[in-house]
Amino acid sequence: MAERKVAERDVTGRDGARRRRGPQHRAWHMGPGRGRHRHRRWQQTGRFGARWAAAVLALVAGAGAARAEFTICNQSFDVVNVAIGEAGGGLAYGGGEEFVTRGWWTIGTNQCANVIREELVNRYIYVYAADVFGQPILDGSVPMCIGPRAFEVRGIEECWQRGHAEALFFEVDTRAVARWTLFLTQRGLD
Repeated sequence: MAERKVAERDVTGRDGARRRRGPQHRAWHMGPGRGRHRHRRWQQTGRFGARWAAAVLALVAGAGAARAEFTICNQSFDVVNVAIGEAGGGLAYGGGEEFVTRGWWTIGTNQCANVIREELVNRYIYVYAADVFGQPILDGSVPMCIGPRAFEVRGIEECWQRGHAEALFFEVDTRAVARWTLFLTQRGLD
């Protein structure tokens, strides 16, 4: 049997001369876009193009069906704990005129939290935000009830007598839109 060399081989050119071709030539000849690999490159590009088109389509479709929600984004340098209040507690809580407060959402630096996921039925949403030491970040003026851990409290009267703490919530006018984002900064609000 003849010995086979992998690194080099003799090749006869068009002019009949014998030349040696090594792996460098093979790499050049079979490189991207040449020879038998051309169709693979096209297939990969086709797959990437299909993925890219699907991503663009999802963005366009998502933009048409905007979700109703109230989002709070933390652009401060501290982690914040947030509680919200609204009249009737929204659709998921049966509506009505009684105020309902809920908390806590912990929002890290440069992160957002969707605190109300259903359609906004109230024009005014009340927000209480505190740093990790319990110091208020917003200058609120509406007293409402909060709890030390995850809570939902109906009513804003007699918080201490019912075993809750009282905090001053900041009133946010959402102008009766379906979707609203509130940005917390070092100075409070933006």
